[in-house]
Amino acid sequence: MSDKEEMASDGSLNVTLTLRLLMHGKEVGSIIGKKGETVKKMREESGARINISEGSSPERIVTITGPTEGIFRAFSMIAQKFEEDITAAMTNSNVTSKPPVTLRLVFPGSQCGSLIGKGGSKIKEIRETTGAQVQVAGDMLPDSTERAVTISGTPQAITQCVRHICSVMLESPPKGATIPYRPKAIPAGAHAVLAQQHSAQAFAIPSQYAFAHQDLTKLHQLAMQHIPLPSLGQSNPTFPGLDASAPTSSQELAIPNDFIGCIIGRQGSKINEIRQVSGAHIKIASATDGSAMRQVTITGSPASISVAQYLINARLSSVLTGLGVR
Repeated sequence: MSDKEEMASDGSLNVTLTLRLLMHGKEVGSIIGKKGETVKKMREESGARINISEGSSPERIVTITGPTEGIFRAFSMIAQKFEEDITAAMTNSNVTSKPPVTLRLVFPGSQCGSLIGKGGSKIKEIRETTGAQVQVAGDMLPDSTERAVTISGTPQAITQCVRHICSVMLESPPKGATIPYRPKAIPAGAHAVLAQQHSAQAFAIPSQYAFAHQDLTKLHQLAMQHIPLPSLGQSNPTFPGLDASAPTSSQELAIPNDFIGCIIGRQGSKINEIRQVSGAHIKIASATDGSAMRQVTITGSPASISVAQYLINARLSSVLTGLGVR
C-alpha cells in the first residue's frame, strides 16, 4: 500500500491504496464476466483500477488500486457478485444455510503481526466489530514474503472488515523489501488438488501441490464415498509422493455450523477417513454461542494439509450441489 494520503472533505483519511487478492479461475471468470462486461462495470462504478494477472496458473492475482472509497466500492461489488454466485449454486440444493462469501487478500508478512495484535486482540476486535471471520495464514506464501489473509462473511461485513484491515496496515507499513507472491503454473499432465472449481467457491483454498490425474480421481471418489478407505500410512500408499514426515504447520478454516455434520459423518466416520487418508491432525472447535461458524484446525505436513483441505472442500461442494450424503 502506498503512503499518499490527505484529509477528505468529511474529515476521514483519504488514501491511495493498492490491495492484492488471490483468486481461483472460476472466481476470476465470475469477476470478468461475458466479454469482460462485469469487470468493466466494476471499474467504472468504483473508480478503482482492477487488474488481473495473466498466466495458466489455477490461481490469479487481482490487483485493485485507487482512493480508499473506490477500493471499498470495488470490494463491495466483488463480494456481492460472489454472493450472487452462491445463491445461484443453491437454487436446486437442499442446503438451508447459505455459505459465507470468502475473499483472500495478500499482505507482506511483516505487517501481519499488527493485524493480529498482542495476544490476538486486534483481530478479535475486527471480528467482533464487523461480524466477519478473519484468518491470517501461519506460513508465508511459497517463494514470497507475503501471507494470505482470509475474510468470510456477508458482503457488508467483508467491506467493513477490509476498511479496518486497511487502517491497521496503514499504521504499520511493511518492514524491509517485500517479495510478492506469484502463483505458479501447473505442470503438464498434473492438476492442483485445490484448484478444482467447486460450486461452493467460498471454501476454495490455495495449494501448491500437484497430483497426477489418477490420484486426483481417487481423492474425489473417496470424498464422494465411491471407493474403500485408503491410507497414506500404509507401506504402499494410495498417493505416492506425499511426504507425511515433512515439517508440520497448521491451517485454520471457518465452516458454517450447518455444514459441520457432513464433514464429521455418522459417528465421526467421515472426519476419521479424512484424517487417515491425509495423515493430518484435524480438530473441530466446539460451537460458540452466537456464532454461525466453527473453527477447523488442520495440522501436518504441507502435503497432508493439502489433501485434507481438498477432501473437506469436496464434501462441502457435494452437499451444496445436493449430491452428497450428510
